[in-house]
Amino acid sequence: MSAQDNYDSGRGSNKPGKNARKKSMARGNAPLKSESPKKNTGRQQDPAKPKLKFDKTGKEIGRREKPVKEVKKSNPEDGIRLNKYIGNSGVCSRREADTFIATGLVTVNGKVVNEMGYKVKMTDDVRFDGRRLNPEPNTYILLNKPKGFATTDSNAKGMTVMDLVANATTAKIKPFGRLGRNATGLLLFTNDDEFVQKFTKKGIPRLFHIELDKNLKSEHLKKIKDGFTIEGKEISVEQISYVDNSPKSEIGLKIKHTGNSIIRTIFEHLGYDVVRVDCVTLGPLTKKDLPRGRWRTLTDKELNMFSML
Repeated sequence: MSAQDNYDSGRGSNKPGKNARKKSMARGNAPLKSESPKKNTGRQQDPAKPKLKFDKTGKEIGRREKPVKEVKKSNPEDGIRLNKYIGNSGVCSRREADTFIATGLVTVNGKVVNEMGYKVKMTDDVRFDGRRLNPEPNTYILLNKPKGFATTDSNAKGMTVMDLVANATTAKIKPFGRLGRNATGLLLFTNDDEFVQKFTKKGIPRLFHIELDKNLKSEHLKKIKDGFTIEGKEISVEQISYVDNSPKSEIGLKIKHTGNSIIRTIFEHLGYDVVRVDCVTLGPLTKKDLPRGRWRTLTDKELNMFSML
């Protein structure tokens, strides 16, 4: 068999002949590499499950979420547990309060309560070892009262000073001391029962700017300064004088009383009508930077000054 026959025979069998040229492995003729299997980089999505989708806010769409249980908020009017009331007052912890309740040291509205879980209302008189407790932090608000507002916390009186301090605090504050509806000036509000009891007995010195319907006679000025008696009740003031650079119908009167009805009592007894009453100072407090109708919270420094009265 010739060489040609051998070559043709190799082609027919799809096998290269003995002398056939080998294919070059030059660039471009190299065999393709088989793709290696992808590495498992983590948990793969089950093809049987739907793919997760998200909205613009990043919230998952199509996911079945557990129903959210609605939590019923407690109503303060339903009352709170007695140990929590005591704990909130700052006297002791709730656990210690349980011990004091069990030993009969706690009273509610005058009656000893030693029942665990007993509920009280914010308006109840709760006492520990005879001392009344307050579950709210002590709050002190100073108002520069305008005309036309009654000094009361009763809604039956029309517009009251409570309307003016409605946004001052969530604490149950009340006016301490009184100013007539048409009187103006400084008025203090607090929920501190000890403070109220202390200064109701002692009184707080207040300076009033008073305007009368006519000039105050000098002998009447002296009589008020020296003190006198009205219907068996002794009337005494701290200071009284004419207001500088003003008519003698304008008087400065400093008195230790929580009410202002005593002012009208004094001058009406002497034959004068009171035209205007303005409380200029209240203890260590003044109207500086407090416009009419506005309120502010007392500072720690001001509270410390009260302790020195």
